[in-house]
Amino acid sequence: MKQIINDLIAQALLELEQASQIPSGLGYNIQVTPSKDPAQGDYASNIALMLAKPSGMPPRDLAQSIVDRLAAADSIERIEIAGPGFINFFVASGTSQSIVNRILEQADSFGRSTLGQGGRIQVEFVSANPTGPLHVGHGRGAAYGATLANLLQCIGYEVQREYYVNDAGRQMHILGTSTWLRYLELCGETIEFPSNGYQGDYVWDIAATLHRENGERFRRPAEQVYADVFEDAPAGDKEKHIDHLIANAHGLLGEDDYGIVFDLALNTLVDVIRNDLHAFGVDFDGWFSERSLSDEGLIETAITRLQDNGHVYEQSGALWFRSTEFGDEKDRVVRRENGQTTYFASDIAYHMNKFDRGFGKVINIWGADHHGYIARVKASLSALGYNADDLEIQLVQFANLFENGEKISMSTRSGEFVTLRQLREDVGQDAARFFYVMRKAEQHMDFDLDLAREQSSDNPVYYLQYANARICSVNRQCAEKGLEISNTGIDLSRLDNAHEQALIKHLSLFPERVEAAALRREPHLVVNYLRELANHFHSWYNAHQFIVDDVELRDARITLASAVGQVLRNGLNLMGVSAPEKM
Repeated sequence: MKQIINDLIAQALLELEQASQIPSGLGYNIQVTPSKDPAQGDYASNIALMLAKPSGMPPRDLAQSIVDRLAAADSIERIEIAGPGFINFFVASGTSQSIVNRILEQADSFGRSTLGQGGRIQVEFVSANPTGPLHVGHGRGAAYGATLANLLQCIGYEVQREYYVNDAGRQMHILGTSTWLRYLELCGETIEFPSNGYQGDYVWDIAATLHRENGERFRRPAEQVYADVFEDAPAGDKEKHIDHLIANAHGLLGEDDYGIVFDLALNTLVDVIRNDLHAFGVDFDGWFSERSLSDEGLIETAITRLQDNGHVYEQSGALWFRSTEFGDEKDRVVRRENGQTTYFASDIAYHMNKFDRGFGKVINIWGADHHGYIARVKASLSALGYNADDLEIQLVQFANLFENGEKISMSTRSGEFVTLRQLREDVGQDAARFFYVMRKAEQHMDFDLDLAREQSSDNPVYYLQYANARICSVNRQCAEKGLEISNTGIDLSRLDNAHEQALIKHLSLFPERVEAAALRREPHLVVNYLRELANHFHSWYNAHQFIVDDVELRDARITLASAVGQVLRNGLNLMGVSAPEKM
């Protein structure tokens, strides 16, 4: 309906231009929004107010000129001009009621569209370093990314979901060395574990597997392990200390044996992450290895392309990318004086690879602490000849856990954190997925564990699921009474009370809310819509009987309830949340 009204207005404005009543080339953007007050119609447009000044006409006069040229439409009952020049549209009652039949006919497809026209979009999300299990902070990015990908697919885009495995950086070497040190302890060596090492119990588990499968093959005397190692904090420097231990691990084990330790830690944790995400209802089409960028020469290719384009210079033995020429605050090193490429160089190569794979749009979902990386990555794309606007960065704030009104403190390095698996097992997958997308991703989020566990209408996901369970209960009662609800010829005009009219109007908004959520990258818009729909339904359910003696009224109400249930299920499915039939 919104698109129908938009098209009617566009045609009227075109006719006004052709008649020279308004200037051509105004570059307007027609806005049609649902009316909040039923007395003001079903939809309204402010186009006359927007174009009044450039058209040189009073808003109400322009509104009248637009209305005079609006083509007749069976779906529009009447049109009124209100206030300073708003155009209000009243949808014909038959049109409103037909939405119920359309919902039931389209079933799971209701809300889907072809707006994206098959355009290819990549959504890369989570991409946490595989240095430990996923924690609750990663869960928000996982839920947001998965829901956004579902929304984009729902409106007609071809979506590829990708996880970037950071398997080549310093943090992974800290993990590998931490695993080796725990292994040495299991071998009987006396080890002073570094303050900057990974201390979670999962490191012990990997070390135990290493020992069980290899015996003492990788055992080296502790005095050799700590030979010429810089002192640890607090008296020394924890960063130098762990870097020296990593260097000694390489030297004492040799590249082959070190690679076995490193790969066991890496592969174990990647498998843990993959399994936890799958259990959370999040699956990826691709797992891209950072190491493959070096192995396949993509980093060198990217640097060479930048050099050929004149965007790299040498200073103090290092290669620098002129990112300031593209809006960054300072130039960035891509190859250090020791010949090693930087993590940023890997980022450049990875994003070059993304666009070379033919994606029209790339969406990266990053933690809010990565805000400073946006300008440099976009700068590199511009320097490589891509359109930097084709890369979108969506930032997701960390989620704070609260229990009994108190914040739960966490530290990933010490291993003192709540894992995503623990959260899912505690509050349930549905509550976890739903709570994570209730607010804008860039807003701070306080995750109330007590509320998420609660089985009452105070819990928003329970409130939605209870609406669907009530609808299923009505259908079961009909079946138990032997009542058959006809699928055809139902007189929906019997749905004439305020609750029913509000429900029907709200149902009609679902497709446009899905489109808005996808295009604005804001899944919480669907959450808000579903909460409003559930509120409309519960109010209606509490005020009226469904199984009544009047067969026509009974069938009409149960048909409307079935349509509500279908939309609830479609919306919850987009968020990876179930719709139980009993609660």
